Amino acid sequence: MYLNCLNCKLVFVPKCYWLSAEEEKATYDLHENDPQDPGYRQFLSRLIRPLVEKLDSNQKGLDFGCGPGPTLSVLLEEQGHQLDLYDPFYYNDLSLLEKKYDFICATEVVEHMHDPEREFAALFKMLKRDGWLGLMTKLVIDQQAFRQWHYIRDLTHICFYSLSTFKYLAQKFNAELNVVADDVILLNRK
Repeated sequence: MYLNCLNCKLVFVPKCYWLSAEEEKATYDLHENDPQDPGYRQFLSRLIRPLVEKLDSNQKGLDFGCGPGPTLSVLLEEQGHQLDLYDPFYYNDLSLLEKKYDFICATEVVEHMHDPEREFAALFKMLKRDGWLGLMTKLVIDQQAFRQWHYIRDLTHICFYSLSTFKYLAQKFNAELNVVADDVILLNRK
């Protein structure tokens, strides 16, 4: 079962259908995100390339939801940036969420958010003025495509965003929306 927010057009799974934290982590434990895997590095570069073009040198960032095998941080550090790692299951250092960052990346993360409005507010609060939030997530196109979409088959995916949702978030958090690709979004905090 899916619900649709009338304000922001977010499609979401009601809480009663969510996996337990243990089941969710067990699913993530199966992921094989290896920093040495050329295919995975190329996948992440789709966000890294356009983000790095926007950044000054030697910026401080956060890999939010980095998972068990952080790779995005490795690639951005190779570009001269410094990154902190946060993940509620693998790198749960809550003190990092009190810091300010030049940029924050969340690749294949926002679809797992339990409270997107609160979590996006926290992310934008951590961004310095003119900071960048880089996201990778597949977008909802329409109802017919949604029903046949592979993305909904992953039971850890409980939030599904559309372009309308990101326009809403940009307006709500006073950010400029940059759609780089059909699953790569950059938001610049003004």
